[in-house]
Amino acid sequence: MIHSKDIQVEKKYALKGHKDCIYTLSHSTEPTNFFSGAGDGMVVQWNFNDLENGRIIAKVPASIYALHYEPERNKLIVGQNYEGIHIIDLNENEEAGSLKLTGSAIFDIKVYKEQILVATADGVITVIDYRTLKILQRIHLSSESARSIAIHHLAGEMAVGYSDNKIRIIDLESYQIKYEIAAHDNSVFTLRYSPDYHWLLSGSRDAHLKIWHVNEHYKLQESIVAHMYCINHIDYRPDGKYFATCSMDKSVKVWDAEHFKLLKVIDKARHAGHATSVNRLLWSQYENEKGINPLISASDDRSISVWQVDLQEKKNDYQ
Repeated sequence: MIHSKDIQVEKKYALKGHKDCIYTLSHSTEPTNFFSGAGDGMVVQWNFNDLENGRIIAKVPASIYALHYEPERNKLIVGQNYEGIHIIDLNENEEAGSLKLTGSAIFDIKVYKEQILVATADGVITVIDYRTLKILQRIHLSSESARSIAIHHLAGEMAVGYSDNKIRIIDLESYQIKYEIAAHDNSVFTLRYSPDYHWLLSGSRDAHLKIWHVNEHYKLQESIVAHMYCINHIDYRPDGKYFATCSMDKSVKVWDAEHFKLLKVIDKARHAGHATSVNRLLWSQYENEKGINPLISASDDRSISVWQVDLQEKKNDYQ
């Protein structure tokens, strides 16, 4: 294990260009590329070989809270709030389809097999056939917002976090509830399965990070007061050894994924971090010249920060 003093953090880039709060980030099939979406309705593609020059690939007339990249088709699904989804064909650099879906905010988008799953502020999960863009099912289990979706691809189920403070585990064949968990004291903003699907992590407006044991019927393993204010997002490093959380308290925190121990706080005072709420994280699959996967954060301050988080595994215990 490592001490926090062994972790070197450096902000490599501060990316500007969006004209409003940045709410979402997404991978690309090319590790050098990633996407951002913001309140200005712009979707921007960034390339690690030329980070100073982002490229606008889509513009919609409303804010964007959700993006989802689909590698098998090389398509990017864009959630336009109060309207619906747009599918961008990145091979052809054009819109491949769209669907008017909702008068509510779109908080999350995921893909499972041939299904597009969309979580909205009216509490509905809409299931869409990817090939035809026909609505297959509307899963309405709460009158409050469906905020986050996480897919367990091996079990064929999804975890959904709601603003009624609950997590619901839903079978993706029958669309029936398998488990309903009274998870937090406030809205569940973010969910993330560990890469091995052993754990489900949840972050909430109550500032708690909770770890759920998937193979023991989602039994609570640990509850941590992780931030001062709501936890907006969680993402794992590609190798699954570490994860990061971000918050309305303006900080990003790096955690050991085996023991759920806090390793590093990245903030404005110590690392020239964000000045306002950090909304989204993306731990990139790209490896820089040092073999380090950059950690990317997006904020209400209209900037994207690219962090080099050098985790030097030298110690045998925590301090």
